[in-house]
Formats: sequence, C-alpha cells, structure tokens
Amino acid sequence: MTDADLDVFEAEEQAAPPAFALTTGRTRGYHRAAVDTFLEAARGAFEDDRGDFGADQVRSASFPLVKRGYVIADVDAALGRVEDAFAARARERAVRAVGVEAWVAQARTDAQEILDHLARPPRRRFARTNRLVFGYRIDEVDHVAQRIIGFLRDGDALEVEQIRAAAFRMQRGGYREEQVDALLDATVEVMLAVR
Repeated sequence: MTDADLDVFEAEEQAAPPAFALTTGRTRGYHRAAVDTFLEAARGAFEDDRGDFGADQVRSASFPLVKRGYVIADVDAALGRVEDAFAARARERAVRAVGVEAWVAQARTDAQEILDHLARPPRRRFARTNRLVFGYRIDEVDHVAQRIIGFLRDGDALEVEQIRAAAFRMQRGGYREEQVDALLDATVEVMLAVR
C-alpha cells in the first residue's frame, strides 16, 4: 500500500469510531483503514464460508505503521482469535472428510517434521546469512526452538500466542528470517490442529 492509498482512508477514519484503542504521541500503530478493511474481508469470508481465505491469510497479514494508528497488541490479539476461528473450521472440515485418526496422524507427521528439523545442533538449526547481512539472533531463535521441542516431544506448556508473539533481534550472520518464520508458522498450524 502506498502513501497515496493510505490517504484515501483518512476522511473515513475521522468519521468512524475506532474499533481498537489508538496510539498516542510518537508511538506508531497499525493503519486503521487497512486493519478495518482486512477484518471486514475476513468476516465476509468466514460468514460466506469461502475456501479462498483462511488461517494462513490471517497469520500473514501485515499493516502499515502510522501515528494515531490502532494499538498493535490489541489488533494482534484480535487477529489471533480470527485465526483460531478459521483453524477450528478447517479442523472440523478435515475431521469430517478424512476422520479423526487421519487428522491426528497428519498432525503427528507435521510435528515430527518440525522435530526432525530442530534436532540439528544448536547454532546450526537454520541456514545463516553471510557475515555482512543481518538475520535473526541465533541464541534467541535457539531458545524458542528448545521451547518448541519441549512442547512437541515432552508436552511442556507452550501457548500459540507465545509462538505468534516471538520476535528476535537482528545480528550479522544470523539465521535466515524466512526459514525461521516458516517453521514458526508450521508450529502454529500443528498447535491449532491439536487444540
């Protein structure tokens, strides 16, 4: 979305009461109209029971940051609930289509793939950027990886929201972001599948 696209919504933002708390001062938040438009599309897709919109689209949603935008934590919490609703519907459909045993077997297979990936030695679990490029901090990602291993292998406590909220500082020569993000997404999918 360009700045010109965002300006189109300013008049609407001022007229409509905000759906979430707004940021103040120098703090930036999610662009109100972008969030409202996305949530309206998600609501329509859910109510119309469309198959072209689901938990994946909610998980990958991103919004421009602006002054007097929606408080990020509030929107992220709402998006988590929307993703949960889409995932529950997908789980119900899959169970009806293939049966509980097949659904559980697939979730186990997916969990084992994650565990197999994370069985690599610490500091070598993901591809690294070269020394001149920033990537996720290795020690922080490895810490989250250990938590995921504990959850999947040993049944340790771990909430979906903790994985969704995982954020990592950057370092030169760190882990490649896209690989880490893909594994975190796969972990969320498994966690939602077995809820």
